[in-house]
Amino acid sequence: MTVGKDDVRKIAKLARLALDESRVEPMVGELNGIFQWVEQLNEVNVEGVPPLTSVVEQRLKMRDDVVTEGDAANALMANAPSGEDHFFVVPKVVE
Repeated sequence: MTVGKDDVRKIAKLARLALDESRVEPMVGELNGIFQWVEQLNEVNVEGVPPLTSVVEQRLKMRDDVVTEGDAANALMANAPSGEDHFFVVPKVVE
């Protein structure tokens, strides 16, 4: 895949980037270099390789799913500067 000057202008417009005309030609070369590098990744044989979310094997610590003490709204609201019906009251920040 290759891009031309018109493609670079369109990408800049879609990305809402102000791109001077003097930067269009260098950007064509940069984007084509990036696309060539990405195409090289297709040459790597990944058959049988499971997808990874991390290069380090990790497992989340599991805990028992048990009901714990609830109904602590009054205790939570005890330190609130202002509250109403078990909700925190804060100043309005959006007009």
